[in-house]
Amino acid sequence: MTATLSPLAPVSYPELPALKGVRLATAAAGLKYEGRTDVLLAVFDEPAQIAGVFTTSKCTSAPVDWCKQKLSKGVARAIMVNSGNANAFTGKKGTASVELSADILSQATGFSVEEIYLASTGVIGEPLPAEKFAGVADGLVADAVPDKWMDAAKAIMTTDTYPKLSTRTVKLGETAVTLNGIAKGAGMIAPDMATMLGFLFTDAAIKAPVLQQLLSECVSGSFNSITVDSDTSTSDTVLLAATGGAGGGDWIDDVTDPRLSDFRDALSDMMLELAQMIVRDGEGATKFVEVQVESAESDLSAKRIAMAIANSPLMKTAFSGEDANWGRVVMAVGKAGEPADRDKLEIWFGDIRVAVEGERDPDYSEEDASAVMKKAEITLKVGLGLGQGRANVWTCDLTKEYVAINGDYRS
Repeated sequence: MTATLSPLAPVSYPELPALKGVRLATAAAGLKYEGRTDVLLAVFDEPAQIAGVFTTSKCTSAPVDWCKQKLSKGVARAIMVNSGNANAFTGKKGTASVELSADILSQATGFSVEEIYLASTGVIGEPLPAEKFAGVADGLVADAVPDKWMDAAKAIMTTDTYPKLSTRTVKLGETAVTLNGIAKGAGMIAPDMATMLGFLFTDAAIKAPVLQQLLSECVSGSFNSITVDSDTSTSDTVLLAATGGAGGGDWIDDVTDPRLSDFRDALSDMMLELAQMIVRDGEGATKFVEVQVESAESDLSAKRIAMAIANSPLMKTAFSGEDANWGRVVMAVGKAGEPADRDKLEIWFGDIRVAVEGERDPDYSEEDASAVMKKAEITLKVGLGLGQGRANVWTCDLTKEYVAINGDYRS
C-alpha cells in the first residue's frame, strides 16, 4: 500500500548540518520489502555519551530490552535501526536476533556489543531475519558520512508519509553547539516514555547522567503529550547522544550548570517539533488539533483530562466531520476521572466560546464555530474553573483512511 502524502506535511524540510563525531549510512537489507531502504547506521568516531527513554508497555520489543540493558554504562559507539519489522513478540528468537545483529555490527565496526544500540519498527510478531544485516554491515560502515540526515530519516519510515527532521544551534557557555534530531511515527502513537522512534544527536560535551535528566524532563511536554490513536507501542525508543565534538572545555556533569539553560530550551523545542510532526503525519489525518486544558486542580489532572479529550474516538471523528460538538468534550472531561464541575466548564473551539457555566454560550454562533472546524489546524480549549493546573496535548482527527491503512497493515 503506497502512502499518500499527508495534507498536513511540511512544505519544506530543514537541511541538517554535519555534526562532528557522528556519521550516518543507510542500506536496503530486504527485511520486509526488496529494494526498500530499511536500515540506518549511526556510528560515532569516539565513544559518545548516551541517554534513552522507552515505552512503558509491559510487552516490550527485544531491541528495547537490549537498549535498557546497555544504557547504565552511558556510552555508545553505534546505533543501528531497522524498519519493516519491530522484532516484538518474537520470544527467544527475538533475543537471539538482537544478539546476532549486535555481533554482526561488532565484527564490521570493531566495537564491543556493549556499546551498540539497536532499535526496530514495523510489524509485530514476525521473526526478524537478522542474518540479512551481514550482507549490508560492511558497506554501512564504509559508506558512513556526516551529512546523510535526510536519508537517515527516510530509512526508518514505515507508514509515515514524510521524513521528520529538526535542528537547533545554541550556545553552551561560549561554545556554539548543534542539536540534530530525526523521528518516525504515524500510527500506534500514544507514547508513555509510539510505533515511535526518535534519535537525537549533539556535539555538546555533556555527560550521560545529565543527558538522561534533560531527556526525561523534555519528553513529558513533547513525545509524551501526543496521541494519534491512543495505542502505546511495544517499541517506543528515544535516544540522545552527545559526541563532545564541538569542544569547549570540560564535559558538563551537573544538570544545574547554568550553561545548560539555552541547550535545555533548544532540546525541548526540537523534541516538541518532532512530536508534532508525528501527529501531523497521523495515519489518515486531515486535522492537526491542539487541546488546551486550564484551571484544573493540578497540571497532572489537566494532562489526564486533555488526553481523555484527545483520545476520544467521538471527538476525533467530530474533528474529521468538522462538527463543533461540545457535548463530546463534556463527555470526555467527565470520563477522565479527574476533579471537574459541570457548571464551571468553559469550552472554546478556536476563539469561539461555545459553552459556559454548564450550558451553551448565549452568544454561540453555529456559523462561526463551523468556520473554525473547517480549518486544517484547530485549537480546543477547556477551562475547569478549579485551580491553576494546565496542560497542552496534540492529536489529529480519525478518518476512514486510518481504518484502511490499518486494515491491511500486514499485507
